[in-house]
Amino acid sequence: MPSPTSLFPPILPNRHGMLEVGGGHTIYWEEVGNPRGVPVLFLHGGPGAGLSPQHRRFFDPQHYRIILFDQRGAGKSTPLGEWKNNTTALLIDDIETLRRKFDIEQWLVFGGSWGSTLALAYGQACPERCLGFVLRGIFLCTASEIDWFLRGIEAFYPELYDDFVAPIPVAERADLLKAYTSRMLSDDPARYWPAARAWSRFEGRRVFLLPQPEEAASDTLDLGVGRLESHYMANLGFLQEGQLLRDLPRIAHLPAVIVQGRYDVICPPVSAYRLHQGWPGSRLKMIADAGHGALETGIAAALVAATEQFKRHGQFD
Repeated sequence: MPSPTSLFPPILPNRHGMLEVGGGHTIYWEEVGNPRGVPVLFLHGGPGAGLSPQHRRFFDPQHYRIILFDQRGAGKSTPLGEWKNNTTALLIDDIETLRRKFDIEQWLVFGGSWGSTLALAYGQACPERCLGFVLRGIFLCTASEIDWFLRGIEAFYPELYDDFVAPIPVAERADLLKAYTSRMLSDDPARYWPAARAWSRFEGRRVFLLPQPEEAASDTLDLGVGRLESHYMANLGFLQEGQLLRDLPRIAHLPAVIVQGRYDVICPPVSAYRLHQGWPGSRLKMIADAGHGALETGIAAALVAATEQFKRHGQFD
């Protein structure tokens, strides 16, 4: 998909590296922009989707010190697709390890889709470390959202749903998450690769409101997304049902902007609306002509506008 004109120009990291975080995991990180700027943490989606060079471009590199990393099992982190020792609590520990590594006291937290889930969980665990939040495509990791992701979408994309269930024997289709997870978390490549590819395509083909050219297959993306999304969904994100709304008072004093595509069929707008309702100081930007993709024109413009507002005022208009 072409880069929206609202993004800042492409930029390379000032430095990057690998960091061992325990449990057999090593995570990839990069630092971009002004080393003495306002720190901002970027949290990618999935789980398992990993970073893209485009992710660096939501922020003014003259103003922000941008910290990005591939979460456990994603992107350049190793082992790719590893689901063992991979939980929300451990990802929060990794964020804190990175914060201490870079000697950062507080930072703005930016996350979309699963990144919004992790941003909220991190903020509620460590509110004193957060300056505010920029959140997109809200996913609260509730049972109803997971059911929508797997089954509700049939009402809008019946052909994609049929492709998704096709590899699963009819006898196992009553519990698609169990069927896919049993294959995805297998040690047998002949068993997990077809499942991972089917899962990743099922999600990827409904990201944007308008059809986009089919991208070349990516084993890194397919394995990371397939294995880790199914793993986290099977465990309700390692969260209690309703936890992220229940614990909003822990971060309600902090500024937040919520950017949501009106026609997002991966993370439907009701979650963004409920989050905004429970967070009186938040700002909800509902983009009328967008789906789920961060690089859709209206969504990208709203995300950049949010980081620019925070740059000028330390809050959101």
